[in-house]
Amino acid sequence: MISKPKGTVDLTDKKARCWKYVEEVIDSVMEKYNYNYIRTPIFEASELFHRGIGDSTDIVTKETYDFKDRGDRSITLRPEGTAGVVRSYIENKMYGKNNLPVKVYYNGTMYRYERPQKGRLRELSQYGVEVLGSTDPMMDAEVISLAYNINKMLGLTDTVVHINSLGDKESRDKYREALKSYFKPHLDDLCDDCKERFDKNPLRIIDCKIDSNKDYFKDAPNILDYLNKESKEHFEKVCEYLDILEVKYVIDPKIVRGLDYYNHTVFELMTEESNLALGGGGRYDNLVSTLDGPETSCVGYAVGLDRLVDLLMEKELTTNVRDYIDAFIMYVNEDEKKNAIYLANELRMSGFVVETEYTKKSLKSQFKRADYFNSKYLILLNSDDLNEGLVTIKNNKTKEEEKIMMEYIIYYFDEHISDDNLPIDYHNHDEEEV
Repeated sequence: MISKPKGTVDLTDKKARCWKYVEEVIDSVMEKYNYNYIRTPIFEASELFHRGIGDSTDIVTKETYDFKDRGDRSITLRPEGTAGVVRSYIENKMYGKNNLPVKVYYNGTMYRYERPQKGRLRELSQYGVEVLGSTDPMMDAEVISLAYNINKMLGLTDTVVHINSLGDKESRDKYREALKSYFKPHLDDLCDDCKERFDKNPLRIIDCKIDSNKDYFKDAPNILDYLNKESKEHFEKVCEYLDILEVKYVIDPKIVRGLDYYNHTVFELMTEESNLALGGGGRYDNLVSTLDGPETSCVGYAVGLDRLVDLLMEKELTTNVRDYIDAFIMYVNEDEKKNAIYLANELRMSGFVVETEYTKKSLKSQFKRADYFNSKYLILLNSDDLNEGLVTIKNNKTKEEEKIMMEYIIYYFDEHISDDNLPIDYHNHDEEEV
């Protein structure tokens, strides 16, 4: 038997429905915030990620899926979404349309070759937001509140934002030197990854999962002590706007994020109860110019959909996920079948979720199948009723039955399922009265 590759999952049944529900919520909220959907290729030139993400990051040094195509070009499956969006922004000259800031969001699969574990896959899915063309700290706050509010709408009311500032280049350079001076006496005690980070990206030492519990980490330099005046003012404004937006946050100097391109605001979305990081992001003001575009200030974030959906299901926050159909149409003979096809089409085109029988099962088996789909109503067809233009509708919860004229079935479901409370008598009135 051929099995799925390690680090990938199949989405089926309730989890698949939950996933689609989450995507629908995301799409709806993005529309309200006036963010436009963007789709970029799953694979890009390897140089995009090496230059954009940075050669000192774990993603590039250890986790990318790289290969040569038949034209001997170096290709990489995208490990994250930001670099591709920035490449598209430059290539399509979005900056020349007098519409800054450009506000976009994406939703798709990423690929990282890492050890699979819960909430961490080799084929992972993320939704993310990128805003290109604004230096305003209000934009940082809006992006953070957007992520925060989507979590709230999904029922994750214990979300708290851990926020920090890496400052501008001047502030960050001073902090890098302070970190190197502090950790140099402990260099032999650091893990192999942190020994490499010491010269390439010492900020990453701060959030090391292996070394961070060691005693001397407690007294490591705090980035907030190295912010210059401009960086402090930017960070203070972001926090002020978050207070106005009623976003729950804590200032956490250990948040540095894993990608080289961040500066100023960085943040992670955490859940208080499980202390789980769902995603994060921050400001990146130099990435566009690094990739040969014009100087453009940007801010964004990404959230792991796999981890988000798993958490919703664990917390049983799936009450809004559809787990039923509106009606199941039942029949026995060929004449009834033709009417079932007609009714199913009419109801579906009117917005109702309808199923019928396709495998010639007995009426008893059709009842079981209707229960499997958790059908609200049953539509029972029989030839005698059809000759009089009637169908039987059964409420699958109350078990009450009534016969109505077939031509009024749409009105019946409008009232009983859409709760429009239309004052219609389905049994004895002319078409003109409807």
